[in-house]
Amino acid sequence: MRLQVIDHPLVAQKLTTLRKKETPSPVFRQLVEELMTLLAYEATRDIDVEPIEIETPVAKTIGTALTHPLPIVVPILRAGLGMLSGMERIMPTAEVGFLGMKRDEHTLEAITYANRLPDDLSNRQCFVLDPMLATGHTLIASIDYLLERGAKDVTAICLLGAPEGLKTLEEHIGDRADVTVVLAAVDERLDENAYIVPGLGDAGDRLYGVVD
Repeated sequence: MRLQVIDHPLVAQKLTTLRKKETPSPVFRQLVEELMTLLAYEATRDIDVEPIEIETPVAKTIGTALTHPLPIVVPILRAGLGMLSGMERIMPTAEVGFLGMKRDEHTLEAITYANRLPDDLSNRQCFVLDPMLATGHTLIASIDYLLERGAKDVTAICLLGAPEGLKTLEEHIGDRADVTVVLAAVDERLDENAYIVPGLGDAGDRLYGVVD
């Protein structure tokens, strides 16, 4: 597993505003989209491309196109939806699938409640979008799901990660798969409720409001 923490002043500035508890939902959503665009730019550096012949108004030339099968972007519902627009801005031709997962507040394990993905992901590059890498259980379940269906490699893009979750994920993945984790920051720790500290609160609630 490879870890990439994006060290950029604009990433740090936008993340700081996201963390503030007084930042309202509309601003929070806009900042997540902007921050995601910056993270996606870095996360797609190793995306598969191939040469393609095109014709400009002046002459023929060789350009670059994404290879087929196209990469697939997988936001984890519901909070991952807030990151999708930023990813689509960078890679509008990618396909999009969805996984609905929630954390059992007692066991802290991930429970899958929705799935809109192809059964066969052979040779596909997959990009998983989930704002918070806390315990790591949701990402583990998501990545396992994709790899079991033949994904070529998986890149997980998160706003924040906790050391405990990163350690759990790395131990689970080991050397058995090509997995990259891209983060805006690694925070201090998890609290007794498995929330990231200092974190930014519940990303889903701050994006869309509290839903019982």
